[in-house]
Amino acid sequence: MARLLSLLSFLGFILPLVLGQALPLHSSSRWILDSNGERVKMRCVNWAGHMETHIPEGLHRQSIDYLVGWIKTQGFNCVRLTYSIDHALDPNLKVSAAFAAAAKNAGVSADAMAGLYAQVVEKNPFVVNATTRDVFGVLVDKLWAAGIMTLLDNHVSRASWCCNLTDGNGWWDSAFGYNTWNSRFFNTRDWLAGLQAMAAWARGHRGVVAMSLRNELRAFLLQDLNSRTDWYNYIKQAGDLVHATNPDVLVVVGGAQSTTDLTHLRGRSLDTSGWPGKNVWEMHAYSFTVTFPDAFQSCDVVKAQYGLWNGFVLEQNKPWTGPMILSEFGWGQTATSDKDARYISCLASYMQNNDADWAVWVLGGSYYVREGVVDYDEGYGLLTKDWKDWRNPGFKATLGPMWQMTQGPGKKRGIRGVKWW
Repeated sequence: MARLLSLLSFLGFILPLVLGQALPLHSSSRWILDSNGERVKMRCVNWAGHMETHIPEGLHRQSIDYLVGWIKTQGFNCVRLTYSIDHALDPNLKVSAAFAAAAKNAGVSADAMAGLYAQVVEKNPFVVNATTRDVFGVLVDKLWAAGIMTLLDNHVSRASWCCNLTDGNGWWDSAFGYNTWNSRFFNTRDWLAGLQAMAAWARGHRGVVAMSLRNELRAFLLQDLNSRTDWYNYIKQAGDLVHATNPDVLVVVGGAQSTTDLTHLRGRSLDTSGWPGKNVWEMHAYSFTVTFPDAFQSCDVVKAQYGLWNGFVLEQNKPWTGPMILSEFGWGQTATSDKDARYISCLASYMQNNDADWAVWVLGGSYYVREGVVDYDEGYGLLTKDWKDWRNPGFKATLGPMWQMTQGPGKKRGIRGVKWW
């Protein structure tokens, strides 16, 4: 097992160099650039790894090799890989023990989880002696050997499905206005320690090019009634810590209201001096996102909302200017409602005009267990429930020019980068 991991780590280091990828990445104005100063457009797919089993989903259906090959073939160059603080602080947990514990934590039968574990080992034999962190390492290194970058995303503190206002993962427990519903699992010290642990681990896995500090921060009741003081405080602490631990990775920062609100930056800039040349903003947008209502069924109105709440950070030569990745968007892949059709058409147009980076939710066609259901079918999944191929073969065409890189520093069309409305 140790020899296998060492070989994968070596291949993950050397092969992308042969393929011409130049790391580390950095940010300049509204662009993500490689070490040669060339623009890198992140075209990512989310891969969930933040739930009760503490490993990336889908390994009971397909091998890591198969899934990495599929991702590469479809044209993605990045995976947004989610993890929990529970995982970050328990790297030596055996996968077998994680599946056994998941039965109790998820409220499902031990036999069901034992069966899933057996399927994982059948498809991925190395897992039998592996820790959960080993699995993350094998995946990240194989992705990088295929030229695919990894954006690590701290999705939750307690390993579980996300998100709502009572799941205990929404807002820092040491912040103003604590309530147990939204913050009982979000221990600030553990969060910082978990980020530091993952940043240190990532130093040995070159494919990790970016780290998102926290997914979908969301206040509830009396929380966040102090002019975003807690957001500025804890985000700065986290960004400083990640960069001090691993200066190579981009630091990805989302706003409040479930990563839909960066408007406070207009009045007070975030101090990113602790991670110079590494800051990247992120936003989320779904058809059901309350921050971007489609009350008038007008794409122009919705686009204006995208720009008002988040997209303004792409406007160049401002104190807040930086790259922005749409790190979550998606819709049901089996049947598309009229509302979803309007949503994705409008969002794709917005993203095409701004040529921004993106990460679609989600790769997997199922979860080991979600909300008490074993082998849960994920309708938003790009893959079928058996994780074999497209659930919706028309997906790529729906995104259209979002796949292309049409702007960048020095490009004649780069002026369109300021068109954030």
